[in-house]
Amino acid sequence: MKLTTLTVLASAVAPALAATYPITGDSVNCRSGPSTNYAVKKTYDKGHGVTITCQTSGTTVNGNSIWDKTSDGCYVSDYYVKTGVDGYVTGKCGSTSTCVAPKSNQATVDLIAEFEGFVDHVYTDATGHPTVGYGHLCSDSKCSGVKYPIPLSKANGKALLADDMKKFEKCITSMLKSKAVINLNQYGALVSWSFNMGCGAAQDSTLVKRLNNGENVNTVLSEELPKWVHGNGAVLPGLVRRRNAEIALAKKATSDKALPVKC
Repeated sequence: MKLTTLTVLASAVAPALAATYPITGDSVNCRSGPSTNYAVKKTYDKGHGVTITCQTSGTTVNGNSIWDKTSDGCYVSDYYVKTGVDGYVTGKCGSTSTCVAPKSNQATVDLIAEFEGFVDHVYTDATGHPTVGYGHLCSDSKCSGVKYPIPLSKANGKALLADDMKKFEKCITSMLKSKAVINLNQYGALVSWSFNMGCGAAQDSTLVKRLNNGENVNTVLSEELPKWVHGNGAVLPGLVRRRNAEIALAKKATSDKALPVKC
């Protein structure tokens, strides 16, 4: 789309004013990070004007992978914001792009794959979310954002899992501070947990706060992970087993370091 003459004139007459852009969808969620896996912080009505402070890449929504950080401090998919152009209209957000996230080890990949299981078609998981492959949570009931053909082959399912894990590796890396000294098995337990429960939930958790305070990692994981076993208000045996497996992985000795990383 091209900018209208009115918009161009307005920006020329009043360059000091921050531009606002209208929301094009009904009840559009603004999240704590640039992905549909992050917690919802605000909801915008259609036509509401938002000010974009920076933009970054994230979960693709209907072919658009740009996410806009608004002046409210949350992220909304650019697909739902009428900026007048198809690309970036402001600078890229740098808060989560300066640190390279460590790659999970094979034990972590195996743990996630085991508990997620593989389903080649779209189904509804125990907490009511449309899901496909190895636990890929979709943004709509048809999983239209998945770039691989559905039903998935196992090869494409694992490729999708690898794509999803990168988001949570980056998520864990960005939220933990220098006092959190984490080895690769402990890191894997955290990646599996956030993959399962969502990055937004992890970010706001007591678990992360305790790690950032410098508490013993295995003590924190042993005490906090068992709290994350509920779905729709009930204790789910599958989550109990998963949390126990994550704790066991974290306690497995390794000399491979993960965090902190130099940024």
